[in-house]
Amino acid sequence: MIDVLVIGGGSSALCAAIAARHHGASVRLIERAPRQLRGGNTRHARNFRLMHERPTPWAPDTYSEEAFLQDLVSVTDGATDQRLARLLVQGSATIADWLSDKGVRLQRPADTYTSYSQRTAFLLGGGKAMVNALYAAAARLGVATSYESELIGLDCADEHQCRASIRRGVAIEKIVAKAAVVCAGGHQADLDWLREDFGAAVDGFAVRGTPYADGAALRLLLDAGARPIGDPGRSHMVAVDARGPKFDGGIVTRITAIPHGIVVDRDGRRFADERANMSKSHFAEWGARIANCAGQIAFLILDSRGLARARPSALPPIQADSIAGLAAKLQVDPTALEVTVRDFNASIAATDGMSPRRCALAEPPFACYPLRPGLTFIHYGVAVDPQMRVMTNSGPPLAHLFAAGMIMAANVLGRGYLSGIGLTISTVFGRLAGEAAARHAARR
Repeated sequence: MIDVLVIGGGSSALCAAIAARHHGASVRLIERAPRQLRGGNTRHARNFRLMHERPTPWAPDTYSEEAFLQDLVSVTDGATDQRLARLLVQGSATIADWLSDKGVRLQRPADTYTSYSQRTAFLLGGGKAMVNALYAAAARLGVATSYESELIGLDCADEHQCRASIRRGVAIEKIVAKAAVVCAGGHQADLDWLREDFGAAVDGFAVRGTPYADGAALRLLLDAGARPIGDPGRSHMVAVDARGPKFDGGIVTRITAIPHGIVVDRDGRRFADERANMSKSHFAEWGARIANCAGQIAFLILDSRGLARARPSALPPIQADSIAGLAAKLQVDPTALEVTVRDFNASIAATDGMSPRRCALAEPPFACYPLRPGLTFIHYGVAVDPQMRVMTNSGPPLAHLFAAGMIMAANVLGRGYLSGIGLTISTVFGRLAGEAAARHAARR
């Protein structure tokens, strides 16, 4: 029997495993992905949100506890557990130093790699570098890790132990642990499950993260009586390049140049005001809009000036010397698109005091990024208490079963999103869950 079994291989699982080892527990970590794809959605992360009452080496100025908490309450429209939200905010104050101590390198404000950020710290080398550093730290501490290991059974009915069935190839391994921490993410990669709430539109979605987040562990918990939280029909979606992969495209396929052009559906018609939101997070509004388009496809049209303002993209834009030529490449009716562009240009010309950003689409070459809704995560999971213990439908929490990361994120993020909040949820609650699991194992 081991002390703590950690299920998952992303940042929440790694923080849980490392924290449990620091508290003297023997730890086994099982990751469903192969070694080269380990790390879950953390591989695509780039920053995390942190509270700081004074400037830090990683974030300038200040970002108080109350300001962070208010941002979270505001973006979720109150769909957040206040106790857990405050735990998250307070825990974020120390997670940067804790991660740095484990070998995770952070960018400094003086670096020119990223824009100024008062509220978030950026990972040097991105999420993959963080994953590698945490796996190295876990190995140094003696965490036993198994890859390509799928959880197919979890029995925690015995209050003294958890029994897990793990499939590796054709073999089934039985593991008995004094405590278990489930950090296996949500169900955004299970297309059949998604169709229950989103219908046939799912076929047009891109899943931005790992294909291994199929909700298998979440299903096991719910079937065992864990209390669900959140709404399986509510998601965080952004606009991504439609030419990217169905799974695992990550942040590099995200398209952020929408305010510099117009977005049309496959009939060549605009369906929303591209400049209604000029904030950095505007792309998050467009995922759901594109999901409502026929075929879940749309096209961002830019002229040479708009393209010059666009950030570099993983895939080059489609270009042509005329709107009609561009329409032909997109298989959009050329006449319809020309009428849409002409009407848009006329509306711009009629606007008094237009800003330089509100330019007509008039200077060739013209360019296009085809867009699809990119699904990041679902606002759904299992309820936990402040000790990260999994709550049950019958009332009391399970004393020896814990959860952390996106599988329980809906406790604090019932809707909406804040930049960097996903990694903060994973690291802060992962550490807390690992510590709590180790303490429970020590008592047993």
